[in-house]
Amino acid sequence: MLVSYNWIKEYLGDVAPTATAVVALLGAHAFEIESVVEKAGDTIFDVDVLPNRSSDCLCQRGIAREVATLTGLPLVHDPLTIAPALVTTDVISVTIEDEAACPRFTASLIEGIVVKESPPWLQDRLAALGQRSINNIVDATNYVMYAIGQPLHAYDAEKFPQVDGKWQFGVRRATAGEVVSLIAESGKTDDRDVVLKGTELLIVDNTSNTPIGLAGVKGGRFAGVSSATTKIIVEAAHFDPVLTRQTARGLGIVIDASKRFENEPSRELPLIAQSQINKLIIDIAGGESKGMIDIFLAKKLPPTVMVRQDRVNALLGLSLTKNEMTDLLLRAGITVVENKNVFACTGPFERTDLLIEADFIEEIGRMYGYDKVLAVVPEAVPLKEINERHYYSEKIRYSLINLGFSEVITSSFIKKDQIELFNALANDKRYVRSSLIENLAETLNKNSSFIDLLGMQAVRVFEIGTVFNKLATGIEERVMVGIGVRQAAHGYTQKDDQALAVIAEQLSDILNTKITLTPKQGLVEFDLTALLTTLPMPTTYEPVPVAAEIVYQAFSVFPAISRDVAMWVGGDVEVSVVSTVLEAAAGPLRVRTTHLDTFEKDGRISLAFRLVFQANDRTMTDDELTPVMVAVYDAVKKAGFEAR
Repeated sequence: MLVSYNWIKEYLGDVAPTATAVVALLGAHAFEIESVVEKAGDTIFDVDVLPNRSSDCLCQRGIAREVATLTGLPLVHDPLTIAPALVTTDVISVTIEDEAACPRFTASLIEGIVVKESPPWLQDRLAALGQRSINNIVDATNYVMYAIGQPLHAYDAEKFPQVDGKWQFGVRRATAGEVVSLIAESGKTDDRDVVLKGTELLIVDNTSNTPIGLAGVKGGRFAGVSSATTKIIVEAAHFDPVLTRQTARGLGIVIDASKRFENEPSRELPLIAQSQINKLIIDIAGGESKGMIDIFLAKKLPPTVMVRQDRVNALLGLSLTKNEMTDLLLRAGITVVENKNVFACTGPFERTDLLIEADFIEEIGRMYGYDKVLAVVPEAVPLKEINERHYYSEKIRYSLINLGFSEVITSSFIKKDQIELFNALANDKRYVRSSLIENLAETLNKNSSFIDLLGMQAVRVFEIGTVFNKLATGIEERVMVGIGVRQAAHGYTQKDDQALAVIAEQLSDILNTKITLTPKQGLVEFDLTALLTTLPMPTTYEPVPVAAEIVYQAFSVFPAISRDVAMWVGGDVEVSVVSTVLEAAAGPLRVRTTHLDTFEKDGRISLAFRLVFQANDRTMTDDELTPVMVAVYDAVKKAGFEAR
């Protein structure tokens, strides 16, 4: 989330730390800072707000409050402490079908407004956060959302029919196949019609049961604000976070509003947001507030949690006093009542994440500073349980590695299979795999061309992974072991299947049970889940071998070219001597020399080598390699060898 230093400084006042100090504080105690940019007299920092703090910190006020907490400074301006003063109206009614899905719904009426361009200060404030200005009404709703974290939506009241002198709103579940027309997403010009699954929550015009918005996600085209609008109804509500997330992710409409709703902002915010938006719109668009309606069906007050002093110190590995703990908790806006080393703690209403003792202990720890917590090596304890699947997976893993295989981990998502995902990451990853074979085949095909470059006899890979099958009774998950061999750079040969047959015998000996494999195209897999039912239960884990130290070396991304050289040599000539001659003549583009073969005929010895060439900055050509090979053959002749 982008944060404007100038904006949060308005909450903190003149005593605010510098922008550099704010970034350091947040990075050390609360969030990761992705970037810091100086922009038009402001400092913009990108804060990675994780889900545990998204309920209160996906807004400028939340970040300012966090800085105040870490510094012990009060907020000189805090909109969440200002009691809303709004008159009620009887010209708006709201009917809510499911109070769990929508526990609170507020709506206010403002008449006599003028829709126009936003004032420069508002445009600049939104631009600092990467948002384009639309008009003063839409900009005002966005401003309040970014300020305090409560999404709002404005409707053109004159596009609604009034029945019995009332605008009638409804909140209900969608029906399967129902269509809602949504306004264009930010940065796009085309509105869209969405066919619903029947699980979504809708805001409707109750007089005609017409959907006017996808609750918590996106407003509809119905009653959209335009330049001709003079009378608006502003909605601020609270929607179930799980339902909002399912709807947004399921339909692929994840926007700023849905991100905030799915992280459960406080149910107290809608009324505060109404107070803020009414004042702002009247300031920049004129008009007069005609009152509001507040349907609050289910309150959810912060719980009071008992926090034990000894538990805090035990969990954090510290020796904090009661006064130190109390001070830290109070700085976070937490109400604390101490009684015999136990604190009754109640978080501020906006902190919907403070629910259990560990939450409050985390607050103490991060404010005190995790850098002050000393690392302690835990005492060894007797192993109580052996995980059979882990034991045999490790046994197979290290056995295959010792046989010259490399482990690969491929994606569980593929282009086509039995079970389709509801919300795929990409078009070629719409299904979960029912076999490891397809991914292993792709791995072999991609890597077999490197056999010569790496000086390998074959590409040997394996994977231990989960597959998913659709059964009449539901979805079955099984752990499979997939193995692949490719001994030639040009593709599959029968020798690949023969090599896998040998591997099956070796694994059978290692596991002391018969493993039957039927290789096909150099690939095979077997069911580890089923195999576990035939294997004895292990009593202890085997020691984990210490891996050799690996040093990274940059490699070329351009293809390699190989050339084979064979020659007759004297009987006393060593292979290393011939290799030295070849490498000296081949020059700096030679990256590998492999001795392929030695055989004797008619009293003479023949040696065969493969030279591999590769450039770091280009793809080599045959024409470029021709003079190099001429030099190699000249060197062979000069050394007294006879080229074949």
